[in-house]
Amino acid sequence: MASIFSRIIAGEIPCYKVAENDRFFAFLDINPLQEGHTLVIPKEEKDYLFDYDDQTVADLVVFAKQIAVAMKKVIPCQRIGMAVLGMEVPHAHVHLVPLNKETDMLFSNPKKKYSPEQMAEIARRISEAL
Repeated sequence: MASIFSRIIAGEIPCYKVAENDRFFAFLDINPLQEGHTLVIPKEEKDYLFDYDDQTVADLVVFAKQIAVAMKKVIPCQRIGMAVLGMEVPHAHVHLVPLNKETDMLFSNPKKKYSPEQMAEIARRISEAL
């Protein structure tokens, strides 16, 4: 059975898409730690990041870097943090989180709430900054 992320890529489940190419997809986390919290995933579904070949892992990081640079342009923050946890969804993914202090990226923090209109606007701003 396809993961929720594969279903998002296929358009079966809506998302706030930030960017995509033939191999990777980026969209806003619906339970964000901070404004602009973005998930970056390979389109090829594998549960564990390090099950991908070296080139795919390297290319994923390069794609994530492009998203992070765009995020930094439009989200007020000191830097963009990157984390790989992979415990919530069995589809490898990278979290990109705007940071002003280290504790901004504690996954135990309460999640932020934004309206659908705000989420769409955040995704649009990041996408346009690419």
